[in-house]
Amino acid sequence: MEMKKIMIINGPNLNFLGIREKGIYGNDDYESICSYIKGKFSDKDVRIDILQSNSEGKLIDFLQSAYFRNFDGVVINPGAYTHYSYALFDAIKSISIPTVEVHLSNIHEREEFRKISVTAPACIAQIYGKGKDGYIEAIELLLKR
Repeated sequence: MEMKKIMIINGPNLNFLGIREKGIYGNDDYESICSYIKGKFSDKDVRIDILQSNSEGKLIDFLQSAYFRNFDGVVINPGAYTHYSYALFDAIKSISIPTVEVHLSNIHEREEFRKISVTAPACIAQIYGKGKDGYIEAIELLLKR
């Protein structure tokens, strides 16, 4: 069986996990969450690349690189861009790679603007409110495809 390649893309402020709003996002810092995700699949035949940027253009560059580097799936946590970035929507659609949107918190139980995702319709699924395990669920979903 050929090794699967999954790219995880994290958007703005996710590098501040463990610092920002711990009551919402928990105490785990960004690096520990990345290690947790990779550790869960260390015995599987899967390569996981995890990237983060606070810039919309860089997130689009990551998506396009997933296309050119023949990734099998993408997990994206667009952060605040979820709610208004039609550029990310277009980029997800353009790469034609199964993509799952993930949010650590339950976006449907927060502020009104967070309940709207303009990027989710470009994705095969949206997972929210499961903390770091949402990433695991998203990867497992992509590996089954």
